[in-house]
Amino acid sequence: MGDKITLAVEARDVHGKKVAKLRKEGVVPGVVYGPGMEPLSIQVAENDLQKVVAAAGKHTPVNLTGSKRRIAMIKDVDIDPVRNAIRHISFHAVRADQPVATEVPIRLVGEGESEAEKNGLIILQALDRVEVKALPMDLPESIDVDITKLKEAGEKVTLSDAVVPYGVEIVDHDDGHHDDEEEETPSILDLMVASVWEPAALEASNAAAAGSATDESEVESENGSDESEATTEVDSAKSAE
Repeated sequence: MGDKITLAVEARDVHGKKVAKLRKEGVVPGVVYGPGMEPLSIQVAENDLQKVVAAAGKHTPVNLTGSKRRIAMIKDVDIDPVRNAIRHISFHAVRADQPVATEVPIRLVGEGESEAEKNGLIILQALDRVEVKALPMDLPESIDVDITKLKEAGEKVTLSDAVVPYGVEIVDHDDGHHDDEEEETPSILDLMVASVWEPAALEASNAAAAGSATDESEVESENGSDESEATTEVDSAKSAE
């Protein structure tokens, strides 16, 4: 939610290798696709597009203006790694009256204000994105979780502590089917977002994780030829399909 993001686009007749000329002129080729419509080739001024991509990301709807107005989500941005310029943009058109699902950032509210941090402890964020579902114009810029009440090492906040705006729901992909009927199904709301650590304990944990990664690399190096052959076989099978 927030200010409406608008982008002026034009229909594009240039395709193939000829789009190189467009890029030299500061124009980015793109496409808009979605249910109930033929894919539409578009072009847009690079300067305008960069601002919109920075503001919208892939979780905020963009109002496309031109010959036909559409609400769309950015699905893919192809970046030239040398020039750091946008080479191509893909939009997925959505309907204003139909909910869409997308990932949004999780924002910790009150960083530096908790008693834990004031006492020299560290709050480590474990989950930085979550999938939500809402009408396009109701999609939030972020899901906020308050950490100001954290005090001691070991305490945590979960998605159940999140502030979820009205009309927005957190998507849980658990289908509810389990082999053991008595097993309690964990809710996505139980996922840990952030926890409190003693600095020394966090340093020791990071050192242990780095050590495990080194051990795994050594094992992979010793068995590299076998794994390489197995990977080649899988790739060949996929190619045959």
